Amino acid sequence: MQDMHLPIVQICVILLAAAVVVWLLRKFRQPQVVGEMVAGILLGPSLLGWVAPGISATLFPPASLGPLHLLSQVGLLLFMFMVGMELDTNKLRKLGHIAVVISHTSIIIPFALGALLAMFLFARVGNTLPYTGFILFMGAAMSVTAFPVLARILDERNLLGTKLGTLTIACAAVDDVTAWCLLAVIIALVRSGLNHLALWQMLPGVAVYLCVMLFVLRPMLKKFIARQQAKKTEKMIVVLIICMLVSSGVTEWLGIHALFGAFFAGVIAPKGDGLTEDIRNRLHLPVVTVLIPLFFAFTGLRTNIGLISGADMILYFGLVLLVAVTGKFGGSAIAARVMGVPWREAAAIGVLMNTRGLMELVILNIGLDIGVLTPALFSIMVFMAVATTLMTTPLLFWIYPEYKTQGFQPQREPMSLKQPYSVAVSAEK
Repeated sequence: MQDMHLPIVQICVILLAAAVVVWLLRKFRQPQVVGEMVAGILLGPSLLGWVAPGISATLFPPASLGPLHLLSQVGLLLFMFMVGMELDTNKLRKLGHIAVVISHTSIIIPFALGALLAMFLFARVGNTLPYTGFILFMGAAMSVTAFPVLARILDERNLLGTKLGTLTIACAAVDDVTAWCLLAVIIALVRSGLNHLALWQMLPGVAVYLCVMLFVLRPMLKKFIARQQAKKTEKMIVVLIICMLVSSGVTEWLGIHALFGAFFAGVIAPKGDGLTEDIRNRLHLPVVTVLIPLFFAFTGLRTNIGLISGADMILYFGLVLLVAVTGKFGGSAIAARVMGVPWREAAAIGVLMNTRGLMELVILNIGLDIGVLTPALFSIMVFMAVATTLMTTPLLFWIYPEYKTQGFQPQREPMSLKQPYSVAVSAEK
């Protein structure tokens, strides 16, 4: 039987470090997830392993990281399931032209710029990687927006119910769905040579999986939840989590990734009659407060700022950050302005869509696991994700200084995204 003393100490240290860093960064109006991301990096070789290598080696020896990795993966599966449940597909189908154009532009431009940057970086730091997989993955990694972090920032800034908040949330939701579907295809292509299923076997398998989930499991869950809803039994939660785990196992077996199965299980799960809120209330504390910080710590242990040393590597990091901000902020803001959104609101949309946070770290860990990122590139991309998330709140304060005023309460009646933006903003005022 494995000794549990060290994993228990590791978890205590991680949670304590996360709490302290979150408390410190709260003073700078940073959301909780930023503090947890920074705490995870500080516990790795970027700080603790550099300042106190003996303590780091004793506290986090490589052979002891199995339980930490397992718990972090369970937390990610539950988190992706929650993200899927938060996604209201009925609302997405009713989105107006503005949200669709902005979200798709905020994927196409970062993807193209990321792919071009990958071509430049390949001969310099990635020539041991699969060429096509590396280029496609870098494009997809540049395209993601951290939907949960963005929603939390909007809520904290009292913007969630405004026209700006409604439009940004809609754009981020479409962005996330499109980016994750795109990433699923890329991972399937990259892993096709290593998977036990050939590509011609994988594609029909994915089609069957989607059909079963949409046309068999979804109606069955609706009927089951309708019978159980009034009782508020634990059986509902158990059944939904079992469905999520089975879905994750199937997508992993098909060669995509278990996280896509968890996310899609959340998407097809019934959402009426307060079920989403009930799931969130039950899972939020153990997942977001305990398990997700473990994932950040595990990511931090794989991130080494020492690999970003020398003029060339610093230049590459600067290029990655520049392309990330230009593609996501610039693409979103320009698309919003073209669609008639005033410049100030368009810039705010660009800032918010540039938030990457947890979702980016999830994707980067997948990239490192499937072999399309080197440790040095992984570290560069992690620091890019932290930097773009850190800059969101200060830039939003600069663009919207009136929201600093305590007690400011904008009208929280969400406007229809199909009406002209100028009309909605005038009505909101």
